[in-house]
Amino acid sequence: MADFEKKSAAEVNTMSVDSGFDYEKKDSANVTISDSEKARVIEHVLANATADMMDVFQGPSADFIIEKLGTMSVEESFQIVQDAAAYHDDDYNFPSETLDRMNLLLQGLEATGLDRETYELELRIEATLIKYHSPYPEVRAVCDPTDDPTIPVETIRAYFLGCVWVAIGSFINEVFDERQPSLSLESTVLQLLLYPCGKFLQYTLPDWSFTFRGKRHSLNPGPWSYKEQMFATVMVNVGSGSSNFMGYVLTMKLDRFFGRAWVDFGFAFLMNFSTQFFGFGLAGLLRRWCIYPVKSVWPTVLPTLALNRALLMPEKKKSINGWNITRYRFFFLCFVISFVYFWIPSVLFGALSTFNWMTWIAPKHKVLAIVTGSFLGLGFNPVTTFDWAVASYSKPLVVPFFSTVNRYIGTIIGGLIVLGMYWQNYRWTGYLPINTNSVYAHDGKRYNLSRIIREDATLDHEKYAAYSPPYISMGNLLTNGAGFALYTFVFVYIFATEWKVIKESVMDFFASLRNRKLSTYDRFQDPMTRMMRAYPEVPDWWFLIILALSFAFGIIACTVYPTTTPVWGLIIIIVMSIIMMIPGALIYAVTGYQLMMSNLAVIITGYMVPENGIANMMCRVYGYNTDERAESFISDQKMGHYAKLPPRALFRGQLLATFIQTFTTVGAVNFLMNTVPDLCSQTQANKFICVFPNSLYSASLLYGVIGPQRTFNQIYPLLKYAFLIGAVGPLPFLALRKWGPKKLKYVHPVLLLNGISRWGSTYNLSYYTPGFYLSFAFMYYIRRYYLAWWTKYNYILTSALTAGVAFSGILIFCAVTITQSDISWWGNNVPTAGVDGKKIATLYTLGEGETFGLAPGEFY
Repeated sequence: MADFEKKSAAEVNTMSVDSGFDYEKKDSANVTISDSEKARVIEHVLANATADMMDVFQGPSADFIIEKLGTMSVEESFQIVQDAAAYHDDDYNFPSETLDRMNLLLQGLEATGLDRETYELELRIEATLIKYHSPYPEVRAVCDPTDDPTIPVETIRAYFLGCVWVAIGSFINEVFDERQPSLSLESTVLQLLLYPCGKFLQYTLPDWSFTFRGKRHSLNPGPWSYKEQMFATVMVNVGSGSSNFMGYVLTMKLDRFFGRAWVDFGFAFLMNFSTQFFGFGLAGLLRRWCIYPVKSVWPTVLPTLALNRALLMPEKKKSINGWNITRYRFFFLCFVISFVYFWIPSVLFGALSTFNWMTWIAPKHKVLAIVTGSFLGLGFNPVTTFDWAVASYSKPLVVPFFSTVNRYIGTIIGGLIVLGMYWQNYRWTGYLPINTNSVYAHDGKRYNLSRIIREDATLDHEKYAAYSPPYISMGNLLTNGAGFALYTFVFVYIFATEWKVIKESVMDFFASLRNRKLSTYDRFQDPMTRMMRAYPEVPDWWFLIILALSFAFGIIACTVYPTTTPVWGLIIIIVMSIIMMIPGALIYAVTGYQLMMSNLAVIITGYMVPENGIANMMCRVYGYNTDERAESFISDQKMGHYAKLPPRALFRGQLLATFIQTFTTVGAVNFLMNTVPDLCSQTQANKFICVFPNSLYSASLLYGVIGPQRTFNQIYPLLKYAFLIGAVGPLPFLALRKWGPKKLKYVHPVLLLNGISRWGSTYNLSYYTPGFYLSFAFMYYIRRYYLAWWTKYNYILTSALTAGVAFSGILIFCAVTITQSDISWWGNNVPTAGVDGKKIATLYTLGEGETFGLAPGEFY
């Protein structure tokens, strides 16, 4: 028996593997494959292989993969599979059944029970997919194993359409971002608008051209290509999101918050430019951690790629689990159904959207509303909605099931903790609504910030002593505690598990600064990166220049306007945020969940610049930016990597899109403030309740104006121990990871803790429970037992449903909401008829003139 037949799985699992396994070995002498061999391979796959292989060998890439199969020797195949099994041993996204099959093949011919010919063929098939395609079936479903560098990308028409839809999309998304639930023109929706526009220009533009630097540039270079569509999509996607800074503008400007009259268009533009481009610069520097490694799947970008293929790539008609419909027709069928259906829960029968049916049993029952309610309560309700806009809040058909289930379990645990401590009236939370991000005074009314601050938004000690400390809900209190624990937990856990990757990437970054000729591509040998070597990289120093320029704009804004924010404080926050950004981005790349960790900046700034709410927010904006905008930019760069877009073209497109978005989002927030009455109120008629600005206000008041010292020592002393709990919490999970059963790898403690922190706002289990059901159905059951169907249709389905809701929602807003043409009947009135809909119930009630909390002199 050959040596490769004697290796055991245990030997494989002890191998040390770098951030990518090296399978770029020379092909063996067999460089061709006969027609009979092709037929035998396809016959074997159809008869024996798993569903994740069938789509590859029946799709447009079949000829390429079979040709490469002919170049694979058995010895090389064994080595490739061996390296891959070790590399993906702790990979959350790698199919467990595939890993089991690989380990079985590595145990040798006798262990499999196959004849030699079948064994060798299966080994070669597995190795060929790894070496020349992707080990993940979801990635294989949206990417090709080949690339054509001659396909047009940076065309004039692609730039034109990208710029137009960036402006439109960013304005609409910024406006609707303050609504709950928010509606947005996501990339899947905008592609539907880009596609007909691109086809229209293909048939109408003349072939006028000019030559620049030896290259011909035409208004109409031919058919609207897949790469043009992807290039314009990346522009639109990166530029049409709502700006993170606009929430800060509302919190600073509106009288219901800080009421700073000096916050004008110039200040908003300077800070928006600074924060947007700061995130862009950081994203470029994170490539080596979050784009090139094979494990960085970025599941959130896969639906966009799937829709692009459905729109522009030819598809052979074939039967998948009895389904013959093409992706293209399936998308538009689901889109129309979603578009029409959304009118029912949104306009005609609102109870289907907010299905708080348990509160209908006893509408005036306060305890029932607190526990099960969708508005006021925690949402402990097995069936909460029939509305995709609500059910899709947690992206259930995009995010891997292990991610969803970990966070959902954490959310359940958090909800039980909230209930237990609320009924114990911990720190007087029983006198407040159980789950809200509003801040209250000792009389149970909304906290009046103007009663404790001076003109420059700093604390007036005498006024504060005469008024009240700020109090927050039990849900918000748990969110703060779990969020603080999350910082130290993530830092310890991710650096312990990914230290080798992080260390080598840091060394590679500094080496690239010393030697500009070094290529990051050289460290990675996967098929995607090998194909990308056909295009020049974007040098790191380009992104460093953008970082410096964006920071300069921030300094100008901080010093010209009366922000009372020291520049040295910004620098400290930026350095701290960059350090925390690395583990956060690694988690996002693998799990599909973005960990918002900006509260750490609030705490540190509270100590550095005490009793100053505006300075606290100014520093926090850079902390928030690093783990929100930067991760958004880098996810789009990963999408460009999958689509084989030239990196420098992607750089130019993102740069231009971000510049356009900077202007349009400032205009959008001014439109909101000038046209929407009662903006950011919890009772705003059109649901523009501003979840994020209200959370900002709460945190800035507690840790900025009042300060962390008073908050931790006097008002909520338990919070200060959260950082210690987070630091030691990873230790048992690290021990289980090393010595426990392999199945425990799907228990992700960071996601569990993040789930616990998902309280403290108007979002509750009503938004997460339906997502859990959908995730189980599509991301676990169908993916496991009907993988071929899932591979072909899953991402198309979520794209179609989301697009239908978005188009329908915008039409409803223009035709019904603005004109206030509501339909009043039981089906629309019942969700808000009881205690839950009034959002005012508390466990304990105060009598006339009564107060709760710390006595005068105890909180100063």
